[in-house]
Amino acid sequence: MDRHSLILLTGGTGYVGGRLLQSLEDGAYRVRSMARRPEALRGRVRASTEVVFGDCFNPESLNSALAGVHTAYYLVHSMGSVGPFEEKDRQAAGNFAKAACLAKVRRIIYLGGLGEGALSRHLRSRQEVGEALLSAGVEVIEFRASIVIGSGSVSFEIVRALVERLPVMICPAWVSIAAQPIGIEDLVSYLLEALALPHTGNRIIEIGGADQVSYEEIMREYARQRTLRRYMISVPVLTPRLSSLWLGLVTPVYARIGRKLIDSIRNPTVVRDPAARKLFSIRPKGISAMIARAIVNEDREFASTKWSDALSSRGEAPSWGSVRFGNRFVDSSEIAVNVPADVAFRPIRRIGGKTGWYYGDWLWQVRGLVDLLVGGVGVRRGRRDPEMLQVGDPLDFWRVEALEENRKLLLAAEMKLPGRAWLQFAIEDKGPTSLIRQTAIFDPIGLAGLVYWYVLYPIHKFIFSRMLRAIATACREEKNISE
Repeated sequence: MDRHSLILLTGGTGYVGGRLLQSLEDGAYRVRSMARRPEALRGRVRASTEVVFGDCFNPESLNSALAGVHTAYYLVHSMGSVGPFEEKDRQAAGNFAKAACLAKVRRIIYLGGLGEGALSRHLRSRQEVGEALLSAGVEVIEFRASIVIGSGSVSFEIVRALVERLPVMICPAWVSIAAQPIGIEDLVSYLLEALALPHTGNRIIEIGGADQVSYEEIMREYARQRTLRRYMISVPVLTPRLSSLWLGLVTPVYARIGRKLIDSIRNPTVVRDPAARKLFSIRPKGISAMIARAIVNEDREFASTKWSDALSSRGEAPSWGSVRFGNRFVDSSEIAVNVPADVAFRPIRRIGGKTGWYYGDWLWQVRGLVDLLVGGVGVRRGRRDPEMLQVGDPLDFWRVEALEENRKLLLAAEMKLPGRAWLQFAIEDKGPTSLIRQTAIFDPIGLAGLVYWYVLYPIHKFIFSRMLRAIATACREEKNISE
């Protein structure tokens, strides 16, 4: 298949589909993305990607969506649905296969699930969907994968939530059952390389990472990389059903999908057929590299997240304890000052050292003393220059991580903490006035990190709010001096 042939992507709003869409766009493929709500997708694609309406329960919409398509990705699933789903999944896949046959589509690429024997309802349905796609005679490449690990994947989010919150875990027998996780980047690479496979008929291709591990081993590796000490006690009495109810209490955000995941790992989900190594150039990562990659990607994605937009668009005061973005807490305040951006930034650029922190300097000194007593750097370092800053400069017990003159200063904490912390000052230029946004960001590690944030949140809120007002006063004084 050449890059001028048209590719149809279904599931572009999902986790795997969204990653695949970006890779197809990066590869300059001709892409048409089908969605039941096209308006939800149009703002997330490049100008070169066509977005069309399509519903697998509306055959007429499929006819138009598949017109002129060479290869179609079928990434439709019901993981987050409520109630019975097997018959709906089979019907949707059957409708898609018939429409693809009528449109003379050359190939369907489908992502299903690994497993054999007495499968769970979810895994059995995944494999039945593959059979339904075969029913109309279009060539089908069916990938079967186990757990997907990556920043934002359900499996990774559940592992993270459990390990971060529970110092002691009661582990039922299913936690020791073997799986073969695959990293999201490797999974997307397989889906992309399938475009170049020769047309030799239907294939079922089992894919997985370099390691066969259990959920317990995945959790232990996550704990190791986050430097968390976790105790896991194995018991034989917790069934998948009871475990899913317990999971709903500990991780309510992922409860419904998590229950299906638990039900799906009653038997091993490992690669038995090594054909993928011969067919593809990909050499998948092991579990350690997957988790490290997920953590790094999470940092990068958080950095690019417009959480300030989310905060300002809430239309209400954030709940006590501030707003969570992924694993991080974000507490943000803003104040308008009647000075231009370059004047507003001067007091921020001078912060720390002999200038101090504009409010409660004695409290900062106490915090520095406590830090010294527990083996930290304290505030003795001061700053390199009273006026100018550079990325990498020490600043009391912070370090300059990012600096955009007259726009942004990001400080990374180097004091001893049960987590990672940042303090950011951003200036929004509004002509003769400026908006100063001050943001505290905390990435807690384990239960100690959560306790630290909530216990000290009222104190931090008190200090930071008054610090922001004092910075605004310093901005006005700076304007008077310059005039």
